[in-house]
Amino acid sequence: MLLSIAVVGRPNVGKSTLFNRLTHSHHAIVDNTPGVTRDRREGKGKISDLEFSIFDTAGLENHTNDDLKLSMQKQTEIAFDNATIALLLIDGRVGVTPMDRFLAKTLRTRKTPIILVVNKCEGNAGEGGISEAYSLGFGTPIPISAEHGGGLEELYIILKKESLKIKHRTEMTTNQTAYQHPEKSALKLAIVGRPNVGKSTMINKIIGQNRLLVGPESGVTRDSISVFWEFEGRLVRLVDTAGMRKKARIKEKLEYLSVGDTLRSIRFAEVVVLVLNANEVFDKQDLTIARHIIEEGRALIIAINKWDIVEDKKKVIQRIEAKLETSLPQIRGIKVITCSAKTGNGLNQIMPSILKTYTSWNQRIATGILNRWLFTTTEAHPPPLLSGRRIRLRYITQSGSRPPTFVLFSSKGDKLPESYCRYLINRLRTDLELPGVPIRLHIRKGTNPYVEGEK
Repeated sequence: MLLSIAVVGRPNVGKSTLFNRLTHSHHAIVDNTPGVTRDRREGKGKISDLEFSIFDTAGLENHTNDDLKLSMQKQTEIAFDNATIALLLIDGRVGVTPMDRFLAKTLRTRKTPIILVVNKCEGNAGEGGISEAYSLGFGTPIPISAEHGGGLEELYIILKKESLKIKHRTEMTTNQTAYQHPEKSALKLAIVGRPNVGKSTMINKIIGQNRLLVGPESGVTRDSISVFWEFEGRLVRLVDTAGMRKKARIKEKLEYLSVGDTLRSIRFAEVVVLVLNANEVFDKQDLTIARHIIEEGRALIIAINKWDIVEDKKKVIQRIEAKLETSLPQIRGIKVITCSAKTGNGLNQIMPSILKTYTSWNQRIATGILNRWLFTTTEAHPPPLLSGRRIRLRYITQSGSRPPTFVLFSSKGDKLPESYCRYLINRLRTDLELPGVPIRLHIRKGTNPYVEGEK
C-alpha cells in the first residue's frame, strides 16, 4: 500500500515548493502571489527509498461568501480526507498566525493524522516560528526548507514510520488506486484552448465527478492538473490546462507561467483535444494553438463546445470546414466533434475518436507496402522535371511513429519541390489511412558509388 500525503496550510507558506521538491519536478506553479494553487494536484513523491503519492492543495482560508474559494477549500478537504497523513505547513519566518490556529483547530477534528512542518527555516530564520509552533498542539514540529531541501532527513524518518504502520493494509483509497498503474502505460491526453471555453467542465462531465474547479469567470484553472481515469479498461491521464490567450494580452507573470505550463503539457501529451467555443470558432488564437500542436507532432482532435446554444448549426459547420481547408491544410482529416460539456451531448464521441486517432499516430507501415504505394503514386503523378531531367524517387521507408515519420530517397533529394512533397504527404494520409495526425517526410539524396565523394 502506497503512503498518501496531503500538503495543507494557509496561502503562501510554500506548499507548492515542497510539492516540487518531493516530486523532483517543477510542475506546480510557484509565485509569491497568495492563492496561486486552486485545484488539488497529484504527484508521485520520493525521499531516498520511500515512495508515496502526494497532493498539493489550495491554501485554506476562512471563506464564507466567495464561491470559487469555497470550491477550492472543498478540493483541499477531499485531498485531506483521502490522504493517509497530512503535512500542515506554517511559515517559520512569520510565525504562528491566527489563521494557522484556526486551521489547526479545524483539521484536528478530522481523522487524518497530522504532522506539523515549519517551512522557510534556512539558517536561523525560523527559530521564532519553531518555538511558536509547539502551541498548536501537534507535538514536535519539523523544521525544513522546501526551497533548499533542508530538514528532509527528519521528515523522511517520520514518514517512514507511518509507511511501516500501513504496509499490511489491503484496501486503497480512490486517489491511490491510480498509482497501481505505471504512468507510462497511460494514454496521455491534454485538453487545451482559450480561456473560458469549458475545458474543466468537459473533463468533469467525461469522468463523471466534480474533480476540477469550474466557474463563469475566465482563468479559473492555473496549473495543468492531471486526472487518472479508465475508459473501457484503458488507463488515461487527462490533463486540464490553463486557457491560452494571445501573447500580447498576457501582462501578469502568473498568467505567463500558466501558459508555459500548458505548452509543456502539449509537448508531453500524445493526443491533444483543442476545445473551441461554438460561437467564436477558429479565431486567430485558436489557429495559433492548433498549429503549435501540429508542430509538436501531437495527434489532434477538435471539440466544438457549447453546441447547444448555437442557432444556425449548418452555417457554423460550413465555416469550420472552410477554416480547416484554408488554414490547416497540412493536417487534413482532423476529427471535429460538436458537443456540450454542460449537457453531455456529444461527449460520448470524444474517447472513441481519441483512441482511433491515437492508433493512427502510432501506426507503422511495412516497407514493401510503402514502396508499392510510391510506385503507384509516382506513376499517376510523376515528379517534375529538373533541367530537363526527371527527379527519380527510389525508395521510401518509415523511420518512426508518434507521429508517423518517413524517409524518401531521391536522385535529387534537395531539389524536390515543396509542392510535390505536400502532394506525397496528402496521398500518404489518404491512401494509407492516416487522417488527422501530423506526417513528417524527410527527403534524402541517394548515394551514387560512381560519383567521387559519395562512396
